[in-house]
Amino acid sequence: MARLSPELLISGYVQGAFPMGVAGQIRWFSPDPRAIIPLESFHASKTLLATVRRGVYEIRVDSAFAEVMRRCAERDEGSWITPSIHRSYGELHEAGLAHSVEAWRGGDLAGGLYGVALGGAFFGESMFHRHRDASKVALVALVQRLRERGYTLLDVQWSTDHLRRFGCVELPREEYLRRLAAALQQNCTFAPHSSSERA
Repeated sequence: MARLSPELLISGYVQGAFPMGVAGQIRWFSPDPRAIIPLESFHASKTLLATVRRGVYEIRVDSAFAEVMRRCAERDEGSWITPSIHRSYGELHEAGLAHSVEAWRGGDLAGGLYGVALGGAFFGESMFHRHRDASKVALVALVQRLRERGYTLLDVQWSTDHLRRFGCVELPREEYLRRLAAALQQNCTFAPHSSSERA
């Protein structure tokens, strides 16, 4: 399987494409329509927000990136996160462009997500949970962070019933690419993260 360099990954994202490991090969995708979660209209259930307010989980950023990826790949039905994909995004993380948002409980990594941040765009890649609502809490924390730091685009690739509960919508590829181009002109900073947060 060909190596995905950080430069190749970045080139793909800025053109609206992302890679997945399929049948032992790397394939690039640019869905039409493309799914995003508008940051201004993101919404979470009252139950989830109550969990956030109670501080059930501690939110950390970039403290266990490789472990988040590994757990995202642990699916009974198999995963597109191949060893090659894992290594490539690890390199992108070392370059400061791939990030994880993690929900911890009692010293255990209970859930989390990871993605790529370029300009004012964040490209969500995958999430997992081991405890109830942990990945959802991580998503709430991600959206809060993106809002606070001036991001304008949260790409989630494809729409699902789960994501639609948070306000996910679909855009024609042409409209997505227009928004992507505008977001890439921004100068936003996802990291560093100086402290943990309770959520």
